[in-house]
Amino acid sequence: MSFLCLHAVDFGFADGTPLLHGLDLELARGEIHCIVGRSGCGKTTLLRLAAGLLQPQAGQVSVGGVAPEQARSDIGFVFQAPTLLEWLPVLDNVLLPVSLQRRPGARDVEQARQLLARLGLGDYAQRYPRQLSGGQQSRVALARALVLGPSLLLLDEPFAALDAITREELQADLLRMCRSEGTTVLFVTHDIAEAVFLGDRVTVMDAGRIVRQLPVAGLHDRASPAFAAAWAQLRQAMHLPVGEAMADAVAECAP
Repeated sequence: MSFLCLHAVDFGFADGTPLLHGLDLELARGEIHCIVGRSGCGKTTLLRLAAGLLQPQAGQVSVGGVAPEQARSDIGFVFQAPTLLEWLPVLDNVLLPVSLQRRPGARDVEQARQLLARLGLGDYAQRYPRQLSGGQQSRVALARALVLGPSLLLLDEPFAALDAITREELQADLLRMCRSEGTTVLFVTHDIAEAVFLGDRVTVMDAGRIVRQLPVAGLHDRASPAFAAAWAQLRQAMHLPVGEAMADAVAECAP
């Protein structure tokens, strides 16, 4: 049974301009699913519909069999920017979702500290966001999204502004933590290699429609021929150029 389901979803702007058209997407519980596509294709809109921040004009969206707004406490969201509160130390930033519901208890504080430790920030709990690097701030934002133990984690290009080395480190952190917790993940990115590394499946969107889905589970070796072939197939689906040799390799790998 699907955990996240978008069925026949339409969505458009207030002026009547359509954005999503009859979109169908299903994620199994524990699946990591990446969405790629050009700017304006509807990726972030899809994510906001899954979060219940937008309502479809037609079709249905469900999380665990209920509407997203009914599952809000079971959904974590990581935005493009870390959006940390500058006047709060790291630990209190991580605990913010708890504080919005109740006064954090000892168990909540311990959970937050454990998350920070798993993300390499165990010694940074009392520092302020201005004292952190961009990668460290992104780790704090990830810990904040995970502190309530959500079943569904939605991420909107959270690593896009980081350098390549930090981005790869955070991809590995995210993959490790979500696998260990069995978290279902919907991850929007422009980075095709990031999508192949993280995803069990990758969906390509274009002009508000799904145009390709590709299974990529287990492709974590960026130097492997299978990784390169998946990367090239996704580039082709987005009408992006690939080298002649790579195109030949993709043709050999095609079913």
